[in-house]
Order: sequence, then structure tokens, then C-alpha cells
Amino acid sequence: MSLPVPSQRPPMCPRQASSSSFADAFDDARRKLDEMGVQEPGEDEVPSPALSSSSSATDESAPFSPSDESPITPATPMTAPITPMVDGVADNFAFAFDIDGVLIRGGKPIPEAVEAMRVLNGENEWGIKVPYIFLTNGGGKFETERCRDLSQQLEIDVSPGQFICGHTPMREFADRYGTVLVVGGEGEKCRQVAESYGFRDVVTPGDILKANAATAPFRKLTETEHANSRDLLARHGATKLSDIVIEAVFVFADSRDWASDLQIILDIAQSKGGRLETRSETFDEGPPIYFSHNDVLWSAAHEHARLGMGALRRIVETVFEDTTGGKKLKTHAFGKPQVSTFQFATRLLQQWRATQHGLAETEPPRTVYFVGDTPESDIRGTNAMDEIASNEWYSILVKTGVYQAGTEPKYKPRKLVDTVLDAVNHGIRREMARSGSRKDTGGRMLPLDDAALKAIDEGRTPDFEVRENPFVTVV
Repeated sequence: MSLPVPSQRPPMCPRQASSSSFADAFDDARRKLDEMGVQEPGEDEVPSPALSSSSSATDESAPFSPSDESPITPATPMTAPITPMVDGVADNFAFAFDIDGVLIRGGKPIPEAVEAMRVLNGENEWGIKVPYIFLTNGGGKFETERCRDLSQQLEIDVSPGQFICGHTPMREFADRYGTVLVVGGEGEKCRQVAESYGFRDVVTPGDILKANAATAPFRKLTETEHANSRDLLARHGATKLSDIVIEAVFVFADSRDWASDLQIILDIAQSKGGRLETRSETFDEGPPIYFSHNDVLWSAAHEHARLGMGALRRIVETVFEDTTGGKKLKTHAFGKPQVSTFQFATRLLQQWRATQHGLAETEPPRTVYFVGDTPESDIRGTNAMDEIASNEWYSILVKTGVYQAGTEPKYKPRKLVDTVLDAVNHGIRREMARSGSRKDTGGRMLPLDDAALKAIDEGRTPDFEVRENPFVTVV
């Protein structure tokens, strides 16, 4: 439906230099995905900006469960001739990393993470450098700020040109929506990020509470929060809050106050066309609601995984249904496991390899090793991407984050390892072994288990065989 627009709207906020440098590339990538008809896995589909805010009912995707090293037929892109490495840089494979639970935990680097980065930067027995990018569902800060933090933590230089966070894709909606509600994060940070993306009028829960403290009875703004929150009526030239229309809701980062944020999101979802402090009679007039990711759990400093944005998303949908007599609310999520996020990661990786390593940008690397700690997003998304990509996306699950050792994940990785350093070593050894195995196999790519990799490293002829499922106990 066409939503009414306030008669007065604040001027467009200019895009800031702190936004990551690949905004235009993402816009182009999403348009191409829309033209291709690429679908997201399961219930997490994010509509194209050209589509209606409503969507079809949720359907569950079957779990992905590829074998650890399934045989490769001659028809796949995997059988293309191996391109030699250029100037000590691996041009036929690369890595992509989740961050929390893989490289960082509780704001501190996982010990093996620093060494893993050194290995990728050339401190390995072959002396090669391997391109890599970071793809995290986390957010709440400028991409440049996240890169500075990660640079200090991992003792390397991380560029926005190799970094994607959960809310990065939201920038593509800046030209579509006028007044939006942005939720999550600390202080005014997410408002600032949204404005740097080009959103012209950003409202926060604090603004609404400042205008009407009774909105959330148990939430009181601090003096600092009250001072930083904006006067909605004055800003919009309105006489009452119902004159203000919220055209979309974006949850940029994890909520710092679930109770009040939940109340405000539900109020808008149940409103008449997004008008504040109104109630729809049919409960189907609310604006679209977007979450930057769908992770129910994430790895923090605590011994056990903590609740994430995906939990809030489910609560919003469930409470909406409970308070509207059974009406369904369909929200949308970006981030992993969305296939479009991995498609964008491919494009980003191609640009990074070209600008940083001088490699050709015309084709993606033959294999991308994605290292994650969450089966439901990292592994699920990587396996889904591998199903449709022209190159290989190889999923590696580490035991340092959300995944609990000894359990069987719903979405199974190609490789299960202890730490990110093990993941990096496995990927590099696998590529070295694949290159060497071509001499006596007639050019065929063969499945290699750890014993075969070790044998090739030692100069022996291995007995090639498919590796057993790591989640099956052998008696």
C-alpha cells in the first residue's frame, strides 16, 4: 500500500565517507540477484526494494547435509585447470570468516586467531599469501569503526573493503523510505550509521519515549538519553504524534532494552499505516520490519551462548500474533544465511583480490573457505551458496563459539575443526594437495581425507578415499 508522507520532512542526510566503499557495488549486486530470481533459504527471505512489504507464508528448508568430501564430477567448475599462483598470492582460493566465536570472543581475540591471520598473510611453509574477507552478522557501529577494532584485536590491517556486517545491506533502502525507526545498539550510534547510509529521517525509540514517556511504563530515559533524543513534533512540524508516519522499521543491532523496544515495534506493527499512536482495525496496515540478521544465539564472553537478534525477531512475531487474535506478522532478515549476502561477499572478495593483490576481477576464486561457529547461519548459508554458485563454497565449523562439541548440528559442515587456525591450515593443505594430486590422476579432482593430505605433505602416495562423516561415532 502507498503510505502517506508527512507534509514536512527533514532534508536528506548526506552519505558520509565513513560508509564502506562498496555501497554502489552492493546495489548493483542486489539488482542482478533480483533479475536472476535468486531466492533466500527458508523463512529468511528479504524482499527486493521493488517488491511489496508483504510476503508469502514461511516455509522451512530441508537441512543441508553434504558429505565431508563428496566426489566431484568432470562437469563441475571444480575440474577447471588450476591457475598458478601469481607473485606469491593464491589466486584460486580464498577465505571468508565470521567474527564472534571464530576470531573474537567477548571482545578479546581467540588465541589461535592471531596466528591464523599470520598464516594467511604468508607465514606458512609455502610462503603464499591468501586473500580473505570478513562476513559477520554483528553490527551497531560504522564499518570503519569495526575494522579499526578488529585490526587491533588481530594485529593486522583490516579494511572496509574486506568487511561486511549485518546492517551493511540496509543501505540499499535509504532512497526508498523517508521516515524510519532504527532500533538497537548503544546510544545514538545506530542513528548515526543509518544517516551515513543516506536515510533522511531516522527516528529512535528514545525519540518516541521522549515524546510520550507512557509508551513504555517501566523505561525511563537517563538525562543523557533525554538530551540526545530528538523532539519529534518540532522536527516534523507536527501537532500530534499521529501526524508522524514510520515508513519502515530497521533493527540495526541487538536491543539494549528488549521490553521497551518490543513495545514500540509492536505499536508500529499494529498501527494504521505506520502512524504513531494509532491502531489498525485489521492489523495488516503496518510498515515492513527488517532485522539485520536472524541469529538466535551468538558467542560472547559468557561460557554459554547468549540470546541474539533472532530471538527478538521471534518474540515480536509471536507477541504480535498473541495480541491481535491470531494475525500473522511477517518480518524480514538480512545477513547470514541469506544467499544474497554470500553473493555480495563473492563480489566483495573479487574486488578485494583485485585492489589489494592485483588479481583479475573477472572471476571469483575457485574455492572460498567459509569459517563459522553457528550451524544455523554460517554453515547453512555457506552450503546454500555452494548449491547455486559457479565456484565452490566450502563450509568449516569451529568449536570455539556457538557450536557445542559432541552434538550433531542441523546443518552439517564439510569440515569440523577445533579452532580457526586448524581451519586455515586445513584449507591451505587441501589446496596444496589438490594441486599435487593432478600428476597421477588424469586431471581428475579426488576427495581427500586428512590422512591423504598428510601423506602428500610428506611426499608419499596416499590411498585416496572419502572421509567419514565426523559426526558419526565409529564403534
